[in-house]
Amino acid sequence: MNGALVNTRKLLPHAAIAILAAFGLWLVALSSLAPATHAAQVENGLEVYASPLEIVVSPDGARLYVLCQESREVRVLDAAKYTLIKSISVGHTPRGIALSHGGDRLYVTNSWDDTLSVIDTRQLAVIATWPVAGEPSGVVADLAGKHIFVADRIANDVAVLDAQTGAEEKRLMAGRGASYLALSPDRSRIYATHVYPNLPPVRTGFENRTPPQSEITVIDAARATVVDRIPLKSITGVFHMAFTADGRLGAVAEYHPKNMIPLAHLEHGGAFAYTLTLIGADVGAPIEIPLDELDRYASQPFGVVFTLDKRSLYVSIGGSECVLAIDVQRLLHFVHSHPRPANNSFATDLAASGNYVVARIPVGANPRGIAISRDGRSLFVANRLDDTISVIDTRTNRMASTIALGDGKPVSAMRHGEQTFYTARYSFQGQIGCSSCHIDSTFDGITWQLEPSGFGRDIVDNKLLEDIKGTEPYKWTGTNPSVPVECGPRTEKYFWRSEQYDDRTLADLALYILALPPRPNRLHSPDDELTPPQERGEAIFKRAVDKFKKPIPESNRCSYCHSGPKGTNQKLFDVGTRKPSDNSSLLKTPMLTNIALTAPYLHDGSARSLEEIWTIYNPNDKHGRTNDLTKDELNDLIEYLRSR
Repeated sequence: MNGALVNTRKLLPHAAIAILAAFGLWLVALSSLAPATHAAQVENGLEVYASPLEIVVSPDGARLYVLCQESREVRVLDAAKYTLIKSISVGHTPRGIALSHGGDRLYVTNSWDDTLSVIDTRQLAVIATWPVAGEPSGVVADLAGKHIFVADRIANDVAVLDAQTGAEEKRLMAGRGASYLALSPDRSRIYATHVYPNLPPVRTGFENRTPPQSEITVIDAARATVVDRIPLKSITGVFHMAFTADGRLGAVAEYHPKNMIPLAHLEHGGAFAYTLTLIGADVGAPIEIPLDELDRYASQPFGVVFTLDKRSLYVSIGGSECVLAIDVQRLLHFVHSHPRPANNSFATDLAASGNYVVARIPVGANPRGIAISRDGRSLFVANRLDDTISVIDTRTNRMASTIALGDGKPVSAMRHGEQTFYTARYSFQGQIGCSSCHIDSTFDGITWQLEPSGFGRDIVDNKLLEDIKGTEPYKWTGTNPSVPVECGPRTEKYFWRSEQYDDRTLADLALYILALPPRPNRLHSPDDELTPPQERGEAIFKRAVDKFKKPIPESNRCSYCHSGPKGTNQKLFDVGTRKPSDNSSLLKTPMLTNIALTAPYLHDGSARSLEEIWTIYNPNDKHGRTNDLTKDELNDLIEYLRSR
């Protein structure tokens, strides 16, 4: 991967990069240093890569349907020759793909334009595009051909659509950030997972922090009702799930963050465990098993699939750029021959995986979706960040071939920055990468203790990365003046525990982060028209006098701190939210971009909702004059903020 980049760019010292960023010249400087690319697909002046995310094998085994996220298409490949049959354009940022039971329809969710593409697999053409609100992600079809189920990431639910018309019939409450759906082998049950943890119970400070809690939402497909919620304790970032053909064993890929203790001593495993939770008759009660080794981690598991003969389980490991092969019988023997921990988790046992992981197979950059051929002999792996599909021989667990989707494009500076963001290779023992905490380049919905502030000090909420260009300084305390400072030596020292970035790599990483766009705000009208509640909320946001005709000091007005196009004046204030564990009361004004998506709120994540910011944590009106507002007026203010 890096070979294509050697000597293509001049190197800038860290100090020079920081100076460029400080003067707002960052993107201009880096674009002038980027290597030239050929006349391939370009959008907004940037090279567009295929970015294969998911793979589905046709029922007859003759075709591979490859969902390419960045190029917004489904590439149909001959499953024997690996040649391209056709490319089918779909919508913006496609994320999920599934076949109907008979294989005559292919469904693709388009997460950034809230639609579902319906593809006729005989014509290989889109025959319908249906609206699905809430950032549609995972999708499955039921056995009877009656319903399509769609997981909605920002709506936190599963939409039930009429399979013939696309009309929405109802919504089923799922976990926060509902994203991936799996069918039981008989298609009678649907299992929904979610990438952000459910919101914690009410808490008043550091002493009441609780571990993240997630769930697997179980849906009866015939009745389209939720029949169970399987708790996943201390888990966030829950991705794909798969079942054995007999339905007796299921496995789901997940992250187990160690955020209740200071993020320190990475060499002692102090950041994440990467695990599977097993369910089903073969294991009894759900049990969590680790994928990590004592000195080598399985960073960011994503895709899971069993072979039809139940011999092997494969897991794609996005940050470690490999696929793990697990011997299922050895796995079950381990579960049943070792005393079951009281918490039903072996996550802390870094010697456990040696009992059942039989191969660690290197693949391409950021492997994601995986699928097994119909004869069970080949495993297909979508390597999202190098535009390839790895083909693994399941009899030998060795690479058989590589399918290139990228047409020989060189790696641009932006692409290299994205590869750097998603890999764990730079951290000690390959334990974590940027995307471990910033899932899909966003956030993780939990709070952390960062070592530089002191052990047990400054509990901080992980902030959204989208659209942060021009909102420096960074960190809640505003101590980092630029992204290169935030992501350079500080990250290497306190997170990676190793000095790994050369100047080019740091420059490319910062370029990628600063270019992250905001996702569409569904509450903001394209023509900037406000609803009546939003108009009333805007008046409250901008007011200079309270309801008692008393002037509000400029520094205590919502519109003063949250000014500018992104809702921040980039200054530090004391808004009365300091906790006993905080080192300072001065906090940087956060931006308002897509604030509705980023709960919990406040610097330490103590407010579960926007309403709680003012009803619980603003008793003295230091965080804006709000105690004179009625509940309806506060609701109007919140509706306006949510539209920013």
